[in-house]
Amino acid sequence: MITFENVTKKYGDDTVAVDDVSFTVKKGNLVTLIGPSGCGKTTTMKMINKLIPVTSGTISIDGKDISRENAVELRRNIGYVIQRIGLLPHMTIEENVSLVPKLKGWKKEVYQKKVDDLLDMVGLDPSIYKKKYPLELSGGQQQRIGVIRALAGEPPIILMDEPFSALDPISREQLQDELKILQKNIHKTIVFVTHDMDEALKIADEVIIMKAGSIQQVATPKTLLEKPINDFVSSFIGEERIQQSIQNRKLHRAETIMTPWKEGREESDLPSLSQDASLQEVARVMLAQNSESLIITDNSGKPVGRLQKNQLLQELAGVETGGK
Repeated sequence: MITFENVTKKYGDDTVAVDDVSFTVKKGNLVTLIGPSGCGKTTTMKMINKLIPVTSGTISIDGKDISRENAVELRRNIGYVIQRIGLLPHMTIEENVSLVPKLKGWKKEVYQKKVDDLLDMVGLDPSIYKKKYPLELSGGQQQRIGVIRALAGEPPIILMDEPFSALDPISREQLQDELKILQKNIHKTIVFVTHDMDEALKIADEVIIMKAGSIQQVATPKTLLEKPINDFVSSFIGEERIQQSIQNRKLHRAETIMTPWKEGREESDLPSLSQDASLQEVARVMLAQNSESLIITDNSGKPVGRLQKNQLLQELAGVETGGK
């Protein structure tokens, strides 16, 4: 767990880069920092591994104040992935990936196996790639190496500074997908700086939106889209994304698949839900009450439809596969 408590960063000319920031990154979560250029997101991230010193306030990791930690030792336990990748061109892929394990004193057979396992994890055959040099790889392949190099020393925390921004759109989207899958397996605590809102919303457990050194909102992607806290957040997310989110929620509401109510029908023993209820809510009620159908009501509680389990299952199957 990473905790910022009233953290401020000022430079010699009295420029305030980060202004009294407080937030917590839960263990195992992927959190994105996003905001306009110069908002302090990269400075905030770099204070975690002491690449930039704190002016005031406290940053702690698992309850330990990092100001009391040796910077070199701290960094050996925090993976770091940057936009420019930073692979050493004169070293093979195997040598690049095994740098931190060697510094930690791992045995050769242990770190060599780790390199092979990590290459396999990102779909790069060790027998083909570990003896290659960085310039023999594509940009996307190099960035995969940058990610697994950060993982090689088995750090609990990984910092990622716009790691995919220099890639073409197809490679970028593919690596975003791979990172989401990878995170499900490794459960690292990841702080990810980006300037791309679509990327932030796609990969994050929580998004931290910053402006002029201050935090505007910390929320899940779903909450950000549904309840932006102020005009700045709303405009930064973008009206088109917000409206698309609203439209998607409407498509997955109970009223979209219900059978219209027939007057005179008496089924008061059935459970009921509002027409605005999500299909997931419908499923939870049906399971909890072991019901084959339920009544859909308007906001005043008047029945407007009925929804049966088979309708719900068909629709959910369509949602999962991307269409009906």
